[in-house]
Amino acid sequence: MNTEQDLPHNNDSRNICVVGLGYIGLPTAALLARSGWNVNGVDINNHVIETINKGKIHIVEPELDIAVKSAVENKRLVASAAPSKSDAFFIAVPTPCKGADHTPDISYIQAAAQTIAPVLEAGNLVVLESTSPVGTTEKLSAWLAELRPDLSFPQDKGKDSDIRIAFCPERVLPGQVMSELVSNDRIIGGMTEKCAQQAREIYETFVRGACMVTGTRTAELCKLAENAYRDINIAYANELSLICDEADIDVRELIRLTNHHPRVDILQPGPGVGGHCIAVDPWFIVSQAPELSRLIRTAREVNDFKPNWVFNKVLTAYHDFEKKFARKPKLALMGLAFKPNIDDLRESPALQIAQKVYQELGSDIIIVEPHVKTAPENLKPLPLTQTGTAIHDADILVFLVAHTAFKQALSGYMRDKNQVILDFVGVSDELKKQAAHDTQSTRPEQKKA
Repeated sequence: MNTEQDLPHNNDSRNICVVGLGYIGLPTAALLARSGWNVNGVDINNHVIETINKGKIHIVEPELDIAVKSAVENKRLVASAAPSKSDAFFIAVPTPCKGADHTPDISYIQAAAQTIAPVLEAGNLVVLESTSPVGTTEKLSAWLAELRPDLSFPQDKGKDSDIRIAFCPERVLPGQVMSELVSNDRIIGGMTEKCAQQAREIYETFVRGACMVTGTRTAELCKLAENAYRDINIAYANELSLICDEADIDVRELIRLTNHHPRVDILQPGPGVGGHCIAVDPWFIVSQAPELSRLIRTAREVNDFKPNWVFNKVLTAYHDFEKKFARKPKLALMGLAFKPNIDDLRESPALQIAQKVYQELGSDIIIVEPHVKTAPENLKPLPLTQTGTAIHDADILVFLVAHTAFKQALSGYMRDKNQVILDFVGVSDELKKQAAHDTQSTRPEQKKA
């Protein structure tokens, strides 16, 4: 391929189009803009477009607001509903599961292909960042080839294709996205070595971690394997919590003691698994190899079962209180996000539990989520309550997310003796320590022998 068609090296003329301005697309767009690229961010949501073009953000992520404001003010980032001609196109759209059998839904990727196809030119690079089942990048290339028969693609022309196609998944932690997109290593899978190297050149303009190249299928499964690994380890902790509850054992004490073994590192249990990755990606493996992925499927089933188990524990506590005190208790659900200190509700087990409790008990319950401004749509009749108010007013406190704000509110808190605390995430450990200390200090002195 003629080198004139490769990406230009003059910063002022380098253009990238990022399709999908969500939790990954927008931070990536902002970092590319900060690295000297002219970025056209594309989204189907007019509110998102208007917000970004004002230099503001529509999601909560530390340091993202500063980066977007700077990029917009410096005219390096413009959001729009349609793509413009660019040197490279990054696709960062959702890839959810659908149906009871958790079938991967890659329709958003196909829609993105239809969006960018009209503006593709020879020499362009298309990078899929969306977590995808193995073989999806090849499907993307095939869709683009159907839409643009005047251009050649890697499946037909190999290294001499007009368009280069690659896959590069994110591997970041919500709440640390802006730092981890820069510091974490990246796996770049190319349909040819030339595709991978061209993508690598772009990532190395803002990534400080290692950028390792491989094929698209290996890169796709690498992302899925990472999240399935974590899902399996969380499932072990969650299953231990069920066993400990049955045996009247403190699971967190058990894990703390067990982890003193030099080769054991058990994770902490919770109310389930949420987010756009761990709760979804393992199903992509299961869907493609159902007979071979028995451990991965079982881990998913354990983690999917946990919210129902928590829900039943909450109902039992509610009815026990009702019987004991002959009145309905004030029940507070503490946290709706899928993990601590973020506003992300995607696939959240805490939100799933809250919805079930609301359906069962009605509007008498209290919901608390300090990281969102309004209750989600299916909890809309309920107002959001302040953390301190809920902790002091509730008869039953149900901790579903380990937000730092909850731990801070419990510091020095004098708990009413009749208040019930159901802690599924370990935020009330200090209260337990204080209670144990108080019990110890009130014991009569033992007589010396």
